[in-house]
Amino acid sequence: MSEIETKDAARRGIGRYMLAVIPLAIFAVFAGTAGKMLYDQEVNGKNVSDLPSALIGTRAPTLAMPALDGSNTQALTSEAIAGKLTLVNVFASWCVPCRQEHPILKELSQDPRLNVVGINYKDKNDNALRFLGELGNPYKAIGVDPNGKAAIDWGVYGIPESYLVAADGTILYKKVGPFDPQSLETGLYPAIEKALVGS
Repeated sequence: MSEIETKDAARRGIGRYMLAVIPLAIFAVFAGTAGKMLYDQEVNGKNVSDLPSALIGTRAPTLAMPALDGSNTQALTSEAIAGKLTLVNVFASWCVPCRQEHPILKELSQDPRLNVVGINYKDKNDNALRFLGELGNPYKAIGVDPNGKAAIDWGVYGIPESYLVAADGTILYKKVGPFDPQSLETGLYPAIEKALVGS
């Protein structure tokens, strides 16, 4: 075998080796990420659905959405949340987790410290009215977002999502997914208390 053939064979061998190593390296990255998430969840008690948001600590996007026709609630505008500690909840009638968290939203709406408002996301008016008629309406204002533009402005990943907004309009907290007793105790309630102490 000539020297050139030996070098070509060596290159082919390295190429095959690299083709075998690349999938293993990708798998190792995924396995490491999943392992860290499980470790954070089990050992540190971290809720993996609490995704970071670039909007935390910034001013809430301007709200200028029409009211849900027939809901007997006001339109969701910036004036509807101005000067009040507000929970902005993104929901839809077709969203199963929204239905699961709805009783918690009704309880939160009874808290005199909190103004609960909703963004009705990519929904049909009649379906949204049926949803609220069946489960009750916890919202002081509802804005209709038929094409999802407002949700994009708020950085919505998927619904339900909720944002705690300070009286001065600063976003303090974000919850991806439905509220449950644990997320209330470890996330929302401490954020409310912190907001009230700071105001």
